[in-house]
Amino acid sequence: MNEREVSEIRRRFRPDKSNITHIRGCYVSDKGEILSQLNQSVALMLEDEKEKILGILKRTLSGSLGKNLMDISFPTQQVVNGEEHKRLMKLRDSHLEDDEAVEDFFDHVRESVSMETNYLILLAYDAYDVPYRGRDGGRQDDASADVFSYILCSVCPVKLSKSALSYHTQEQAFHNSKTDWIVCAPELGFLFPAFDDRSTNLYGALYYSRDISDGHEAFIDAVFHSEPPMPAAAQKETFQSVLGGSLEDDCSMAVVQAVHAQFSDMIQEHKESKDKEPLVISKPEVNHVLKTCGLSEERVAAFDKDFDESFGAHADLSPQNLVDVKRFEVSTPDVKILVSPDRRDLIETRVLGGAKYILIRAEDGVEVNGVPISIQ
Repeated sequence: MNEREVSEIRRRFRPDKSNITHIRGCYVSDKGEILSQLNQSVALMLEDEKEKILGILKRTLSGSLGKNLMDISFPTQQVVNGEEHKRLMKLRDSHLEDDEAVEDFFDHVRESVSMETNYLILLAYDAYDVPYRGRDGGRQDDASADVFSYILCSVCPVKLSKSALSYHTQEQAFHNSKTDWIVCAPELGFLFPAFDDRSTNLYGALYYSRDISDGHEAFIDAVFHSEPPMPAAAQKETFQSVLGGSLEDDCSMAVVQAVHAQFSDMIQEHKESKDKEPLVISKPEVNHVLKTCGLSEERVAAFDKDFDESFGAHADLSPQNLVDVKRFEVSTPDVKILVSPDRRDLIETRVLGGAKYILIRAEDGVEVNGVPISIQ
């Protein structure tokens, strides 16, 4: 799914747009025990309650594609015979009315999720009458191209609110407010099936994780029985390890600056182009960057080998997962230097008198602990 398709489904989670009639839920303790289950009619909810619960579900489609939101692909065999795919299809096709299928799904989620607090599993079903779009991109609400039927699952921590002083109007005094269990933003969840090319793709799902360092492998295995995507934080750490390990002594400041600059430029150009398709980079494109830095064929070949072993020969990675465009950091065991990314050129390395130095070009405005100093 691309950004435009995700945004189109996100807009469904408003009281005046949604066809969601009821919410299925399972309230689970931190030990995995069922505390209660719910099958709540949306029509009978108060307006603010309806907005809040739709807002929670909507958060499952938030974040960045490739970071928080990742595509899950089902192989053909899994679609034909896989128990997990059949379970998801049964939930969708029954409009969440099959109690046995819902409880079976809740059981599989409970067995795969571990949280330090109580949590709530939410399930919603929606049928979206997809408006037709002409060649010019114009939307025709009275002409439907397809009906996209899907389920959305959100797994939300439930935490005890903190006690605080609150004003009681009738008594005209401040007293301690009561603590209560509050449903927090989703920690993980998914949309099934995928909404690719603005139509139903039964071979895909969109998986959400709030924490980009946690892949929730057990949850992905239980729900999809699919190879979990590498978390965004792990992609960055792995790429850094591959780059440093394969280039060894040739991994210089200039090389890292060039990689950061090239990736940052790609991200900026993609943003300015307003292309809704996710930005990805392949191994040959990284190779081109390394070769422009004057690295030998031997070093580039070593990078290729380590890249294949870590990511796969034909892996496409998101540059946004590999560099932080807003941060450029140089550190030693004792010193950390943060530089504006667009002024990477201010830093260089030198060997003077046999000792290694990091040099920073400094003009006016130099401060130490907030005190302006002069450089003699």
